[in-house]
Formats: sequence, C-alpha cells, structure tokens
Amino acid sequence: MVFHDPDDWGESPPSTWRAKRLPSEKERPAAPRTLDFAPVEFHRAFSAATAPVLRIWPGDVVRTKTVDAGGVDEQAKGRVLGGNPQTGPFYVEGAMPGDVIAVHLRKLRLNRTTAISDDGLVDRAITSGYAAEHRDNDFKTVIWNLDLERGLASPAKPTEHLKNLAVPVRPMLGCVGVAPGFGGSAIRTGDSGRIGGNMDFSEIREGATVYLGVAQPGALLYVGDGHALQGDGELNGNALETSLDVEFSVDVLREKRIAGPRVENAEHLMAMGLSGSLDDAFREAGSALAEWIQQDYKLTGKETAILLGAVVEYQISEVADRNVGVVAKVKKKYLPAAGR
Repeated sequence: MVFHDPDDWGESPPSTWRAKRLPSEKERPAAPRTLDFAPVEFHRAFSAATAPVLRIWPGDVVRTKTVDAGGVDEQAKGRVLGGNPQTGPFYVEGAMPGDVIAVHLRKLRLNRTTAISDDGLVDRAITSGYAAEHRDNDFKTVIWNLDLERGLASPAKPTEHLKNLAVPVRPMLGCVGVAPGFGGSAIRTGDSGRIGGNMDFSEIREGATVYLGVAQPGALLYVGDGHALQGDGELNGNALETSLDVEFSVDVLREKRIAGPRVENAEHLMAMGLSGSLDDAFREAGSALAEWIQQDYKLTGKETAILLGAVVEYQISEVADRNVGVVAKVKKKYLPAAGR
C-alpha cells in the first residue's frame, strides 16, 4: 500500500509500506495439529528479517530437527557454517509484542551416535595461575560415542585414567530464542539476553517449558544447539555437541511482560539472569524470580523475601560466552497452592 498525503510530503517522496491482515480465531484449526518440518537451511542470527519457515497456532505440535553447534546433521553431513545454527523461525499465530510465549519441550531425542567437546577450560572458570600451569589445555576436539540404547556417553579415544568413563546423557537445547524488537539489530546465535538465545542452561530439556517475551508479531521462534550432556557453566566452551530430534508446542500468554527468560519443570520455577558479570546476572536472576512469585502467587515483597531466604537455590548455567548465566530456582512445593 502506498500512502499519499500532500501536506506531509515537503521535499520527501511518499512512503511505501505493506500490511497483512492477521488471521482471526475463526481461521484457527478446529483441533491442534501435528506438523512435521524438515529444515533445509539454518540461520546464524536471531533476526526478524528472516522469513518464517512455518506458521503455527498455539497448541500445534511441531516435530523437527537441529544440527549441532558446528552445523553437522544426524547423517554427519555439514549443512551450514558453525556458530550454533538454528532451525526456524516459527511464526506463532496471535503472538504480539507485550505477550509471552510458553515453549513446551515435549521431546528431545538423540539422533546420532557421536558428539564433540573440547579438552580445555574457559578463562572464567579458572585462575590465571591454574591456566599458566596447564598450558596443555589447548581446546582440541574430543569425540564422544553415544550409546543410544543405554543412554550413555563415553570418550571415543579415552586416556588411561578415563578408559572406564561412561556418563548418562541428558539431551538439552543450548538455544531457544525469539527475534529482537523493532529497531533492534539481529543477535548472533552465540549470544543471549531478553530474547533467550544461547542460554546453555542444562534444564532446558525434555519436559521443561521456556517462557520468552515477545518483541515481534509471531514471536519468530528459533531452536538449536543440541547437547547430549552439559555440566553447569559449559566449562569447555562446548558441551557434548550433537544434533537432536525436537518436538515442541507453544502457548501464548497475553499481555504478560517478563524481564527475562524463565524456565519451569515439574519441580522448579527457574528465572534466568544473563549479563556480562556473575554479580549482575546473580542480581537479575534473584529479582526475576521474586517478581515471578509476587505476580503469579500474589505474595507480598516481605513474604517473598521470607520464602526465598529459606529455600532459594542458585545455579551457574553459563560462563563460556559474552553473557554469563545465573539461575535462581525455587521448588514449587513451597509455593501457595492457590497461586497461578
């Protein structure tokens, strides 16, 4: 559509813009659908400029795949350059700025028998003295074998002292994010913030719900960076990086603003602080969890302080990237039954 208003032209030409009518509830499918999406390309930025690959309604179930952080798929084929390439974006019908989407991770399953990590520790995780004494930590690739039947991961070429190492896998998504708001630049897929993004939090796994504030119509949801397993902090700079089969659904929470990403599972509410320093991330996480409890469970500030002072838990989720992550957690069994 072209808008012509001679009084406003002055020396400038008329502006050109396009609009598309949003679908009405009458167009919503009578029942939630199950949609299979096989990605043919992957994206290395959380961006509103990327056309959505699929339009979904709240309640629809999406079954899709991710490549690993290096762009390798389940057939060990390189599909894209590395840097946490994403599947998506998915347009969520009805989601508008000022809303929140709830991303329900229904299934996260390993789909290949290898993963990779590194043999070094990132600078934030160690002292300069330790780093000087361990110059052999040079971040060479470590290949892991994944036993899909037994659910175990073992080094493919173990050293003498690790020859019997076998650890249970816990598949998770390193990245769940939405597009940034109007006027905001695209955010690279190695970064994190209010949009979610590369949060690398080990509890973003099957059965969890991730809450993200919406900044663009349709939210434009991205998922990627599959991990077979990750210790807290992602100390190697990589987790056990692998590809995943992913099944998720999305709900829209109207006009429910949140300060940053939230995660919920059967046991905990978890609020994330993502910032350049652990101190700031710690403050953000604690404040966000307190606000969540006060909003949804109607506790006063004093009641929230009493509760969190007794039972709050903290977890360092990420120290390998520009933003570190701290998570403030509370067990739901301690919250009032009448809440939410």
